[in-house]
Amino acid sequence: MNLSPSGERPLALYVHWPFCVSKCPYCDFNSHVRAEIDEAAWRDALLADLAHEASLTPDRSLGSIFFGGGTPSLMAPATVAAVLDAAERHWGFAPGIEITLEANPSSVEASKFHALADVGVNRVSLGLQALDDQALRFLGRAHGVAESLAALDTAQAAFARVSIDLIYARPDQTEAAWLAELDRALKFGTEHLSLYQLTIEPGTQFAALVAKGKLPTLGTEEAAHLFELTRTVTAAAGIPAYEISNHARPGAESRHNLAYWRYRDYLGVGPGAHGRRGGLATVRRKKPENWLAAVARNGHGLESETPLDPATRAMEALLMGLRLGEGVDLAALSARLELAIDAMVDARAIDHLSSHGLIVRAGDRLTVREPGMLLLDGILGEIVR
Repeated sequence: MNLSPSGERPLALYVHWPFCVSKCPYCDFNSHVRAEIDEAAWRDALLADLAHEASLTPDRSLGSIFFGGGTPSLMAPATVAAVLDAAERHWGFAPGIEITLEANPSSVEASKFHALADVGVNRVSLGLQALDDQALRFLGRAHGVAESLAALDTAQAAFARVSIDLIYARPDQTEAAWLAELDRALKFGTEHLSLYQLTIEPGTQFAALVAKGKLPTLGTEEAAHLFELTRTVTAAAGIPAYEISNHARPGAESRHNLAYWRYRDYLGVGPGAHGRRGGLATVRRKKPENWLAAVARNGHGLESETPLDPATRAMEALLMGLRLGEGVDLAALSARLELAIDAMVDARAIDHLSSHGLIVRAGDRLTVREPGMLLLDGILGEIVR
C-alpha cells in the first residue's frame, strides 16, 4: 500500500456532476435534467470546492478519483482535464492512480471517450443496464443494445480498464433469460462487472407503479435464486464476487470503491456529494443551484460537517466492510478507532450465526460466508453494536 508523505493512506476523491441526460423512472435525479448549462461556471465552482477540501487535507496524496452523477460523461473533456490538473497540483497522485468516469453507452458520450482518455481518465464504468431492447425501454434508457455494444467497443479501445453495469431480477425475468444475458456479458472480456438486483426506491415512478399493482416484481425466493446463480457463474468464469454486487478478475477490483468499503477517508465535491474526512461526515448541498450559490458565497458547497464518535465510525466501517468477501480485521479497526472489539460487535451473536454457517471469525478477521450474503442486512443488525 502506497502511503502519503504524512504516512497516511492515499485519499479517494469523488467528483459529482449532477446533470442527467434524461428523466429516469428508478432514480431521484429527475430534477437535475437540464436543457443546457454554463459549463465554465460549473467548472469554476468545482475547482473552488476542490481547493477547499485540499486546504483541509495537507500532505495527502490521491489514490483514486471517481467522476459520478448524473451523467458525468457529458462533461467537456476540458472540464475533466481542469479538475485532474487541479487535483494533482493540490495533492499529488499516488503511483498507479485509478481515475474512473461513469458513462451511459450512447453514441454521443462514446464520441468523447478517446478525448477523456487523453486527459487522464484510465477507467470507465459503463452503464449498459441490460442486453435486451425491451428491458432497456422499461428501465427508461434512451439507448438500445446495438448502440450500447458500439459504445462498449469504443470504451475498450480507449481505456485501460472497463467495467460494465447490469440490472437483473427485473419483472418477469426468467432464470434462463438472465443466464443467457450474463453469459453474453462475460464474453465481452471486461475485467469488472457490477451486477445489481432491481430495487424499487421510494418516491420514484417505479414505486408508484408497484403501489398501484401495475408493476409485477420478482418474489424474494426467485430473486435470491438469481443472486446465488450469478455468484456461481461469475466465479466459474474467473470473475468472482469480491463485494456483494461487484465481480472482478483478481487485481481488477475498483480501487476507488474499495476505499469506501474499507472505510478510508474519501472527499466528495460537487452537488450532493458526501465524504468522510478525519472523523467528519461531510455533505454538500444537493440542489445544483443551491450548491452553486454556496460556492459563490463561501468558497465551498458544504452544507454540513458532522463529527462522528468512535462507535458510529465502527458501525459504518462494519456495515461497509462486511459487504466484502475479505471481511473486516477487527483488531486493526479497534486500534484505528481506539475502541474495544467487544464495543463494536456482539460476540454471542457472532457465535450463534457462526454455528449456522452464515459468518466465520478466524482470529480477529470477521467474514460473512456465501450463504450469509443473502441475509446480510439481518446479519449486520444482529452483530453490529
